[in-house]
Amino acid sequence: MSLLVVGSMAFDSVKTPFGAVEEALGGSALYFSLSAGFFNDVSLVAVVGEDFPESEITFLNSRNVDTRGLQRTAGKTFRWKGEYTYELNEAHTLATHLNVFETFSPEIPEPYRNSDYVFLGNIDPELQLRVLRQVNQPKLVGLDTMNFWIERKRDRLLDVLKHVDILTINDGEARQLTGEVNLVKAAREIRDYGPRILIIKRGEYGVLMFNGSDIFAAPAYPLETVFDPTGAGDSFGGGLMGYLSNVGNLDDETLRRAIVFGSVMASYNVEDFSMNRLRSLTYREIEKRFKLFKALTHFEDL
Repeated sequence: MSLLVVGSMAFDSVKTPFGAVEEALGGSALYFSLSAGFFNDVSLVAVVGEDFPESEITFLNSRNVDTRGLQRTAGKTFRWKGEYTYELNEAHTLATHLNVFETFSPEIPEPYRNSDYVFLGNIDPELQLRVLRQVNQPKLVGLDTMNFWIERKRDRLLDVLKHVDILTINDGEARQLTGEVNLVKAAREIRDYGPRILIIKRGEYGVLMFNGSDIFAAPAYPLETVFDPTGAGDSFGGGLMGYLSNVGNLDDETLRRAIVFGSVMASYNVEDFSMNRLRSLTYREIEKRFKLFKALTHFEDL
């Protein structure tokens, strides 16, 4: 089934305890698309400036990403600069230059408007609502957000959540959105806002899914080396939605497998800066780590 993503494309300058990069490719839509493209074709809507290399767009096309919805506007592409300490679950923003992203108004091309699966990347809830007004009865809508929008535009975010099937946020955002410290209580409240499936990302502690009365927990894959966590959540979303849209099934077992595929993609993403690891990744490697995830959590009944 068809998959549409709307989000940001950027140049990131990132410093971690293990190195640094300047002006590397980033943005929620890029990480999502490159990850999801291993499982299904992806239709991308975003905006870039005149400085965005045409060669990178060609590369995306080679990875099953349709860029007809990509707007190229006069000016510079969105820039973000951040730093991580050894507490890699949280980035410290040093500078943000929205540039052409400041006036981004998503226009969904006609061929994309009947997309079966829609993922709204971490952008202004006003823009997320604008996208939903342009798509025709999608089978499933997924959404990501962040603490900035929870703090600044909570009411509009709650408006969007009424139309969302799957929400993916981290544990701090779940607590911030509800005021609940306990994640089980927070999950119950968030699902009352609209999303029937809530996925809480917990960094090195893995993922929790709340779906009806069922709770599923997946660990994070134990890695010896983590270079850069930037884009891990977006890569997770890409693996999740890419697999779900490929299979076209939303039963509990499929959702569990999708979460593990999302976790696999996030685990590879953090092994290098920017999108370097996703660029060199193969589907055979993805399958291998998926099996290792299964072995990691498998045990026999008494």
